[in-house]
Amino acid sequence: MEKLIGRIDEIKVLKSLLESDKPEFVAIYGRRRIGKTFLIRSVFDNKFLFQMTGIANVSLEQQLANFYDSYNLQFMQRITDEPKNWFEAFAHLRLMVEKSRIKNKIVFLDELPWMDTPRSNFIPALEHFWNSFGSTQPNLKLIVCGSAASWMINKLINNKGGLHNRVTKRLFIKPFTLQEVEVYLKSKSINLDRYQILQLYFVMGGIPFYLNEIEKGLSAFQLIDKLCFSDNGFLRSEYQNLFYSLFQNAETHLAVVEALCTKSKGLTRDEIIKVANINNGGTTTKVLEELEVSGFIKKYQPYNRKLRNSLYQLTDPYCLFYHKFIKNSKATGENTWINLLDSSAYRAWSGYAFEYACMSHIDQIEKALGISGIYTEISSWRGQNGDNQGTQIDLLIDRKDNIITICEIKYSSDSFVITKAYANSLSNKISVFKSESKTKKLVFLAMITTHELKENEYSLGLVQNTITMDALFS
Repeated sequence: MEKLIGRIDEIKVLKSLLESDKPEFVAIYGRRRIGKTFLIRSVFDNKFLFQMTGIANVSLEQQLANFYDSYNLQFMQRITDEPKNWFEAFAHLRLMVEKSRIKNKIVFLDELPWMDTPRSNFIPALEHFWNSFGSTQPNLKLIVCGSAASWMINKLINNKGGLHNRVTKRLFIKPFTLQEVEVYLKSKSINLDRYQILQLYFVMGGIPFYLNEIEKGLSAFQLIDKLCFSDNGFLRSEYQNLFYSLFQNAETHLAVVEALCTKSKGLTRDEIIKVANINNGGTTTKVLEELEVSGFIKKYQPYNRKLRNSLYQLTDPYCLFYHKFIKNSKATGENTWINLLDSSAYRAWSGYAFEYACMSHIDQIEKALGISGIYTEISSWRGQNGDNQGTQIDLLIDRKDNIITICEIKYSSDSFVITKAYANSLSNKISVFKSESKTKKLVFLAMITTHELKENEYSLGLVQNTITMDALFS
């Protein structure tokens, strides 16, 4: 079996189930292609009392037929007739648990949201199984998993009915960090330097399933060409499948994501409604929540502003790349991407993509700043007064040690140089922030660049900290 990379905390939680002397109900969620199933099967070495995977977009009868086949393949005491409903199915599962003599009875139900077809009474049947039986079995470890994060949270973790507070452990599986991507590629004997790995991260993020498509012996630029611009490129057709597999009526989700692609700095809720041309109401609130819990967007509260002024920012690199270069693009075939590397579109996008990568590695940035042990609050900031409305700070770290660190993020293919004009712009940004925020804290400027920052008369005295891409790999 392929080696398990990263996931240290998650592995520790899952292995602790084997030592637990009480019944456990574990909910695991995370976006499609993130490696949830691989993680569970690897930790438990596929040694389950029972496992079943729900099927997308099929009827109740087909889901129950799937249960029937799975049960008879895994249990000596076969059932002769397919269950007529989920209550019957769970009654059979109860019998399997009761008959088993193994120490840890691990039941793994994968893609649980797909089992909950309309009018199927799946949730009441699951409630009855757990409350009347499962919760009384010390050796039973029920692990449920799903890509539809909103379903997992609303129907299971935050259930207000019979499953209220029944989940004993919850795990949200995140994309790989850059450090984990580097380790993963090395495990496959793919030797790319960090600049090349960063290019791949700009396109596919830390999604293990996408990374698995990377071939040995090709540069990052060749790989992007092949995966995104060839006729059979995997990432060329992934976008629609991604959203329709996660969300019912995904059109509004797609509209919100497309709107956020137009403004890398983020949009407020009102701005999203206007740009996406969607209705203002409960549906929009639900869509934003679903996109956030699924890891596609993140909500940032502006510094010293009320929650209603929060900015929503896209955090999924693939979505940004798709809208900038794949959707509506007529360019396909060999060398399409390589021929774009000197374009203004590439330069603008790479700046945005580097910002996204940095925003996904706040812990690493704080470590590089030497403030990992200090309480911090992460936010953004926009100028509000007159000529200052265009002034914006994308990453602001408000520290408990009475310092605010303003992070200026700049992508460059080579060493970065602060010019006189740029130094004046930075000084003005800091001055405007101090004036409008009325902060009494000391303000530091940190430059986050791809490669090193060349010291000169304009950087000295202005920049307190310099961070390069290497810090993001820590």
